Amino acid sequence: MNFDTDILIAGGGLNGCALALALASVGQRVTLVDPQPAKTHKDPKFDGRAYAVALATQRMLKVMGLWEEVEDHAQPMLDIKVSDGRAGEGASPLHVHFDHSELAEGPMGYLVEDRFLRNALLAQIATDDLITHATEVSVIKQSITLGHASISLSDGNTLTARLLIGADGRRSAVATRAGIKRSGWDYKQTSLVCAIDHTLPHNATAHQFFTPAGPLAILPLKGNRSSIVWTENNERAAVINAMNDASYLDALRPVFGDFLGDLSLSGQRFSYPLGLSIAQEFAHERVALVGDAAHGIHPLAGQGLNLGLRDVAALAEVIADAARRGEDIGSLQVLRRYQTWRRGETVQMAAATDTINRVFSNDNPLIRLGRDLGLGAVNAVPSVRRGFMRKAAGLSGNLPKLLQGRQI
Repeated sequence: MNFDTDILIAGGGLNGCALALALASVGQRVTLVDPQPAKTHKDPKFDGRAYAVALATQRMLKVMGLWEEVEDHAQPMLDIKVSDGRAGEGASPLHVHFDHSELAEGPMGYLVEDRFLRNALLAQIATDDLITHATEVSVIKQSITLGHASISLSDGNTLTARLLIGADGRRSAVATRAGIKRSGWDYKQTSLVCAIDHTLPHNATAHQFFTPAGPLAILPLKGNRSSIVWTENNERAAVINAMNDASYLDALRPVFGDFLGDLSLSGQRFSYPLGLSIAQEFAHERVALVGDAAHGIHPLAGQGLNLGLRDVAALAEVIADAARRGEDIGSLQVLRRYQTWRRGETVQMAAATDTINRVFSNDNPLIRLGRDLGLGAVNAVPSVRRGFMRKAAGLSGNLPKLLQGRQI
């Protein structure tokens, strides 16, 4: 059978774009179906969105030729401080301090603004002859028959391929049409996301402050600016979201504290309802899922993009190895290798973040004492502390070649 392309990717976000580039680098013809326009901006305005990029992910971006495009805009995270407390009362004296000097490989990670990373991906896609970027169009129907996947697009076109990959988010239509079910629950929490300018330097330090309502992450950006991921219960978050900018900052200050001086908003404000959502299968006949289409976890560990790019690296490697052996890259036998590689680790990460959120997002005095003692104990044992640091840097587990900084 003559295929229109080797691999179809539904979803043109960061994971979908990175996967298209990784697959094209090993000779696969890829069609990326993207509902959004594919415009890169020469001088895009900062909109408040940024990502924590783990050290292993940075290696992947470097070997793919993307890091040099964002390096000048990336802020290293040299230290991470994790503490517990109540808004307005400050942090508990028992805390964990992760110092990058204990990690031989370098900084634990970087903060990269969405605008720079997205532009780098889109610019490289535009120059790759093996990638067809179908923009402002979406998949409305899919069918799987022996030997191929077929999709119908909103513009009336039909495409066939050996494999269809869903990179289309937590509500993945690709997964739904394939009959893949999900497990999970609602946290009844909302993340309020924004960026702030502050008058004092952050010294390349990230902070994770746990409050009874949920965690507050303060992540350093270039200059005297930080990205904020502020978790509140749904009711309180709805009230805060409805506030004007001045009142929003007044609500943030007691949780944030004054250690970075005066605060002002930079860019837009966003909010995201939080829940756990894990696809029961990452692989089906002629279908695979990556990123949020496969898993959505609590953002407290800042691992969302990193988990998605681990999927990308693993799936691209599985497909590349299968193609070299002359196997059918869309067969369930091949795709289950990817599922075996990624689903177990992802479930472990989801369970860990779920447990941490439940333990820390309450005000029970006995639990508060236990978790503070636990933080102090981790800080007091260097080997345990370094183990957590390596996990945060993405250096533990069965790493795909791209995350090792190697070509597939």
